[in-house]
Amino acid sequence: MLREARQRELENSSQPHSVRVGLACILFFMFYLYILYSESSDKYYVGYTRDYRRRFHEHNHSDRITFTSKHRPWILKAVFACGEIEGDAIRLERFIKKQKSRKLIERIIGGEVLTGILAQLVSVPYVRD
Repeated sequence: MLREARQRELENSSQPHSVRVGLACILFFMFYLYILYSESSDKYYVGYTRDYRRRFHEHNHSDRITFTSKHRPWILKAVFACGEIEGDAIRLERFIKKQKSRKLIERIIGGEVLTGILAQLVSVPYVRD
């Protein structure tokens, strides 16, 4: 029940979340882990960001020469909320990349129940094929 409520809350993903503390309002920015897929190269890419819509656009349209620029076009396959702490998002991204496992990435995209460090991922329901 709480997980479903959190998913609904995250649908406006690039917007900061705010909390009132007395008269002050503190903004929290959510970090996201995202998975891209290139049909032309049959490759996956895992990254993290505060604004996955902007990063997705940059991966497909930036003039910079990068790994992702060589495998365009990219499809956004999955987005997961990681929380407000950047270190958590970095740790999750590095864990997935260190596994060097296409099968793991496909299990994550497929919505399998995740365990261990990956259990904290909350899927953002906006993604469509």
